[in-house]
Amino acid sequence: MGRQLRIEYPGAYYHVTARGNEKKDVFKSERDRVKFLEYLESSVVRYGATIHAYCLMKNHYHIFLETPSGNLSQIMQHINGAYTNYFNTKRRRSGHLFQGRYKAILVEADEYASELSRYIHLNPVRVGAASMPQEFQWSSFQDYVGMRKSPNWLTTRFILELFGGTDAAARKKYCLFVEDAADKEHESPLKGVVAASILGSTGFVAEIQERHLSAKSADRNLPALRQLRKRPDMDSIIDAVKQRFGENRQLAAKTAIHLCHKFSGAKLREIGERFGVKDSAVSQASRRFVVYMDKDKALKKSVEKLIESLGLSNV
Repeated sequence: MGRQLRIEYPGAYYHVTARGNEKKDVFKSERDRVKFLEYLESSVVRYGATIHAYCLMKNHYHIFLETPSGNLSQIMQHINGAYTNYFNTKRRRSGHLFQGRYKAILVEADEYASELSRYIHLNPVRVGAASMPQEFQWSSFQDYVGMRKSPNWLTTRFILELFGGTDAAARKKYCLFVEDAADKEHESPLKGVVAASILGSTGFVAEIQERHLSAKSADRNLPALRQLRKRPDMDSIIDAVKQRFGENRQLAAKTAIHLCHKFSGAKLREIGERFGVKDSAVSQASRRFVVYMDKDKALKKSVEKLIESLGLSNV
């Protein structure tokens, strides 16, 4: 199994998750969760982490954090390592607590901070642990909406400022923003993650490629690096599709939407604007096209050749 690509630099934002080994619980008591929050606090004090949001479920956690010093690995080694030592000592056990290494997705914060924090705060609602996010005390939602005094180590200002107005007005707007999606089917912002490593616009992905990945040596154990290096933009995909299906405009459009959604790294809004459809229609059209291809073997073979011509056959 390939390793996850780690992209670290000062000022980077990440969505970090870790699950219990064999999907077992990593938080078995209130004291466990309190202790984990203490390690979040010490990561801020010792290593300069900025914690923007969190949610502690039974067998996994979510953290939205920023690394002003570009030291994600150091921060996460402290959090997971210290908590594992605490957990094992308390229960007289040994071995791994978490399933493999933590998963960290680099995030374009200006574009995705609010959506990502909403996704994190709605996690208890999605799994049935609470009917509304304010009912769940082990996330930062209550801090965001003013239900309790926020700890000094938690930073809510960055996200709340995106909602404008006074502090009280921003909290109210944020609360409505999150609650609005509580009882609806809401597509996860993580659906737009590129190469299981980056959540951002086409421009952001290109910038990360140029600044932080171009000098990295090829590594067969880093499939995400190989995938990012081969990623075409929307123009390249659309031009290639037109050459293959030019006479059938409807088929060409459906194919282009699917391939842009799957490979370009562009946001749903960007793809939708390019093809004149709504954001939600992009992912729906892409899924329908996959079903359509499964029924039309000749079309599927033609699309596979197109993917190969774009250099994506091994992605």
